[in-house]
Amino acid sequence: MNAAGPSYPLASLYVGDLHPDVTEAMLFEKFSAAGPIMSIRVCRDVATRSSLGYAYINFQQPADAERALDTMNFEVIKGRPIRIMWSQRDPGLRKSGIGNIFIKNLDDSIDNKALYDTFSAFGNILSCKVVCDENGSRGFGFVHFETQEAANQAIGTMNGMLLNDRKVFVGHFKSRQEREAELGARALEFTNIYIKNFKENVNDHSLQELFSQFGKTLSVKVMVDENGHSRGFGFVNFEKHEEAQKAVSSMNGKELGGRILYVGRAQKRTERQGELKRRFEQMKQERVNRYQGVNLYVKNLDDVIDDEKLRKEFSPYGVITSAKVMTEGGHSKGFGFVCFSSPEEATKAVTEMNGRIVSTKPLYVALAQRKEERKAILTNQYMQRISVLRNINEPIFPQPTNYFLPAIPQVTSVFQPPTPATFYSPSTVAPMRVAPRWTSYSPRSSSTPQHSSPNINTVRQVSTQVPQAGPHMQRVVNIGTQTMGSGCPDSPGRAIAQYKYSSTVRNAQQVMEPAVHIQGQQPLTASMLASAPPQEQKQMLGDRLYPLIYGIHAQLAGKITGMLLEIDNSELLLLLESPESLHCKIEEAVAALQAQEVTELSKTYVH
Repeated sequence: MNAAGPSYPLASLYVGDLHPDVTEAMLFEKFSAAGPIMSIRVCRDVATRSSLGYAYINFQQPADAERALDTMNFEVIKGRPIRIMWSQRDPGLRKSGIGNIFIKNLDDSIDNKALYDTFSAFGNILSCKVVCDENGSRGFGFVHFETQEAANQAIGTMNGMLLNDRKVFVGHFKSRQEREAELGARALEFTNIYIKNFKENVNDHSLQELFSQFGKTLSVKVMVDENGHSRGFGFVNFEKHEEAQKAVSSMNGKELGGRILYVGRAQKRTERQGELKRRFEQMKQERVNRYQGVNLYVKNLDDVIDDEKLRKEFSPYGVITSAKVMTEGGHSKGFGFVCFSSPEEATKAVTEMNGRIVSTKPLYVALAQRKEERKAILTNQYMQRISVLRNINEPIFPQPTNYFLPAIPQVTSVFQPPTPATFYSPSTVAPMRVAPRWTSYSPRSSSTPQHSSPNINTVRQVSTQVPQAGPHMQRVVNIGTQTMGSGCPDSPGRAIAQYKYSSTVRNAQQVMEPAVHIQGQQPLTASMLASAPPQEQKQMLGDRLYPLIYGIHAQLAGKITGMLLEIDNSELLLLLESPESLHCKIEEAVAALQAQEVTELSKTYVH
């Protein structure tokens, strides 16, 4: 039974538990059998672009989505059973807990499908999941029904029943806040206490004699190892909470046989771990707050600098609470920390000492950062550089050994002589070729003479010849000191490309069309791409992209192809279908290459 009809008119499905390598093309190949699909999106991490393990599929008709949910749920893709449910666009319903139940003490053999089949008899299921880790099922799960009545019926029928010879508990779902509140209320009425740090000669009888003075004990137990020897801790359960509380107050910290006892409320392992974690986080935050703005990181220290010399160098700028050079095996690691008593003193020390030569080396001084903060900053900086200069120096597209590139028609141009077509042998022997498949590009290796003038504001004109089967066109790009951004050709903040047309050009719009076409090729579809092995999909896309890019930027075709192949396959298919979008992406790549050329030229003039 499933939730269909007017509740979900958009015909949108959520597909979870996906293998990291599952792509939109694979899902299209799988789900297109159920009916026409409007869109598919695999959700990915913004920074790494790796799959988050779930996707959304929008069908044109709700009936097709319902058919996919009925017939394809829990089918296996790349070794993992997928989990399909209706896409719930109302987060309030998910968070309210209405119709949501919790099941625990599940047998390891019960998976998502078995749980779904068991509870689907009680009503429409919005979602169903057995919680797992790297070792398999963790023994509990959740089922979210469409109505609270179905949830109540499932609880009344299944709670205490046997599933695969194990008695399961089924109850209403409770949020973490509710569970912690209940746990806190129970903690205030404890009767079981925990005692540790006593000697090995203490047994059950002696422990009972020690604590019976506080009230009636229901059970007393000293924990022992496999040899029957005491492990130094045990439990005492009193009849009343007041008696247990009195025992904790009187015995905690008391000496017994030369050891200081610890006596406290008995806790479950998960509760104890949670409390220790909260205490650790609190101490960590207090330490961060205490040193915020006053602790300095100093690196590039000379080997002769020790704690005393480090303190002496920074002492003129304020009161130093600590100075430490980090060492390993008695030798300096080249960095350390200096902590001042106030942020003003620390700021002054950074201003005065950063770059100053101490002994034989210039120091680097900055405010100390936690590892998490430093990692986040470095990751952000790295991704910003990658977004502009990704693969400027090397093409991303792999160099295959088994490859045949269809011959690109060579047309004699008034600007450059024809070049021979490049063939790649399908055999395992090294292919015979004159140049690499994707032409490398380096601004310093350009045939254009380098000017010796030190004036960095000099405008340099780079002419890119484009072989055309029809009218000829010369493209002149003005590269100056202005900022070059990314985006479409007319976006602000970037160099504007200028075109000069010969008198034989009848229609300037022809320049936008690719000058190179491969005859007899069918359009590349998502199904064709999905039918190919993953390692060949980028190669297939490269085959289609390279001739199109060659017709617009012949000299940079290989470089631009490698850059574009970093994009997801689904987006590349859209680019192949839309010449305008492809041209926009190509111009973005050219802008990145031009920005790198300006950087290289600047370095040349400076050095």
